[in-house]
Amino acid sequence: MPHVPQLRIPATYMRGGTSKGVFFRLQDLPQAAQVPGPARDALLMRVIGSPDPYAKHTDGMGGATSSTSKCVIISKGSVPGHDVDYLYGQVAIDKAFVDWSGNCGNLSSAVGPFAIANGLLDPARVPRDGTAVVRIWQANIGKTIIAHVPVADGQVQETGDFDLDGVTFPAAEIRLEFIDPSDADEGNGAAAGMFPTGNLVDELDVPGVGRFTATMINAGIPTIFLDAAELGYRGTELQAAINDDAAALARFEAIRVAGAVRMGLIAQPADAATRQHTPKVAFVAPAQDYVSSSGKAIAAGEIDLQVRALSMGRLHHAMMGTAAVAIGTAASIPGTLVNRAAGGGERESVRFGHPSGTLRVGAQAQQVDGRWTVTKAIMSRSARVLMEGAVRVPAGTL
Repeated sequence: MPHVPQLRIPATYMRGGTSKGVFFRLQDLPQAAQVPGPARDALLMRVIGSPDPYAKHTDGMGGATSSTSKCVIISKGSVPGHDVDYLYGQVAIDKAFVDWSGNCGNLSSAVGPFAIANGLLDPARVPRDGTAVVRIWQANIGKTIIAHVPVADGQVQETGDFDLDGVTFPAAEIRLEFIDPSDADEGNGAAAGMFPTGNLVDELDVPGVGRFTATMINAGIPTIFLDAAELGYRGTELQAAINDDAAALARFEAIRVAGAVRMGLIAQPADAATRQHTPKVAFVAPAQDYVSSSGKAIAAGEIDLQVRALSMGRLHHAMMGTAAVAIGTAASIPGTLVNRAAGGGERESVRFGHPSGTLRVGAQAQQVDGRWTVTKAIMSRSARVLMEGAVRVPAGTL
């Protein structure tokens, strides 16, 4: 077999929130991968190590979970009033597929630090000490994210005492504002509005499975919320309880597909294979005592409700950032399943329990002309560079 050299592509491996991903500047990608298409998808799959029938990502940078099979492409802002464009690709693990249909709220926290460190932000906008404000255009969904990044001695401050459940070590706090996160143009005939069906609560018929009460919302990321008790769960489940149950995973996927059709995200069930990242499926329950995956005891009085969410067909080890936006938004609107689980009434913030601990998210929702809108959702995450340099992929990949 003839010798085929490897391409050397500048990249940074970063943790953002409870996720990890490989970050690229658009200008550093090979020419063929600087535009959307098969060449870009092939490159990112090879970087991550997919598709991998062993589901280990041994020959790539991925971690064989939905939280660690991610790539990000950053470029100078193309939309007026924005510093950078942020494009996110969720790489499937065992299939040859990159899903570009949504955002990653966790990795959103690493975009600002990456932009500053890689010269994509005007140096005049970066204080010697203080907070740099980075306006991010989330290109997948066409929305604005504002990142408040701490800076010390002219550099991004990464270390600190901010604890984020699901992340082992403390770091510096990064505050994110998701501006007007609802009613994104999701394509595929999606109905306009925060609630694509027009209802706060629906009865969702799932062929061959049953009928479920559901709140289907498009805020942060399209999400289908279910009642834990109706599914036979308490809402305190950890990953093994769901991910080791093949029948449960199949049922959740059937619910996801039926919900995607009902929300107008896909035209027919078969289309779900090309849209694995969205919508998300989550189940909620009232606040109750439980023990997190780290062994930490969480008292019912510390939280407003319990939420468990699935991503890419598996229960998430913590909570996706975009799903947290959906949770905060739905909690702020009286009558949704999330709001009911939190005790009802009007609220501008909520703290919920997830498998790794707790998370607080705020949202400002209001009703205008009979339709609910949300002006912004706010949460805090952290981010850190894990490694920087270059990734290698065989030249034949392109």
